[in-house]
Amino acid sequence: MKHQPAGTDPARDAGGKAAPARHLPGHIAAALAGAGGPADSAGQPWAGRSLAGDDASIHNFEDDDGAADPGYLAAIDRLASGGGDEAAVIASLATARVFVPILARLAEEGDGATPPAGDINGDNHGHTQHGDELKGDKQADMALVTLKAPDGRTAMPVFTSAAALAAWHPEGRPVAVYAARAALSAVAEGAELLVVDPGSDVTFVVRRPAVWALAQQRPWTPCYADPELAQSLGGATVGFPEIRRVEIHPGGGVASAAADGRQLPGGGPGPELRVVLFLEDGLDAAGVQSIVAGLNMAWARNEMFADRVDSIEIKLQRAAP
Repeated sequence: MKHQPAGTDPARDAGGKAAPARHLPGHIAAALAGAGGPADSAGQPWAGRSLAGDDASIHNFEDDDGAADPGYLAAIDRLASGGGDEAAVIASLATARVFVPILARLAEEGDGATPPAGDINGDNHGHTQHGDELKGDKQADMALVTLKAPDGRTAMPVFTSAAALAAWHPEGRPVAVYAARAALSAVAEGAELLVVDPGSDVTFVVRRPAVWALAQQRPWTPCYADPELAQSLGGATVGFPEIRRVEIHPGGGVASAAADGRQLPGGGPGPELRVVLFLEDGLDAAGVQSIVAGLNMAWARNEMFADRVDSIEIKLQRAAP
């Protein structure tokens, strides 16, 4: 059986073909519609969160020295030691200041080249958000940087410290924002992933459902630890009597590796959810494929699944007699 590619949209059929594009959920659209207002959804003003003065190296957060948020660092340490989880890391980002890199993009006509595409593994050459050709003359605009995930999706890099951004790209200018604001920008730009500190000792990928949760400033539960989702997935099998039981577990792409080789049980780009189907004995290959295709279509129509699952892998097992 063919697994869904890592990091792909869950609304795909068993052959990997994309289902019709979904519109953004109403709560995401509403958040984006209000993103240009004077305050965030918690009523905190955006004023004072922008660059001030030609000699300012970081945004004008009061007493901000450009260091990483202590709460985020503590959450990452707990994750690495086995005493924490992904949900705690995302919760720490909900109140953290991060830096979004912007780069000069020459705007007038002249000789130039399209900047190379970066990747989420630390390539420090990202590309501008619109993919425009660089122009070799005097004027320049500033543009956000985006990266490409291994599956081709767009990711937005953010950095917990000004030093980490400078090490990644010395010409990048740090724009300080709250992570919720960065998540809103990612959604607006069509980026499904936030990549925290690419190229650093620990690179943490925030997958699409968690990006949306940050953008809405609401708690996030990983889909593999979501009892409501487990119940919903099990309910979708009612029309498939050959499926005796369904279990969910963390997918093979949940874990990430630190630069020193440590394995962290979180922060990977996906697949994030492993669905184990326990099937009755005696099914042939065609029967199994038909069941999985039908189940995929049922899940694609499930709004909870679409909102809470970023990417899946399916494992088949024979049900015990």
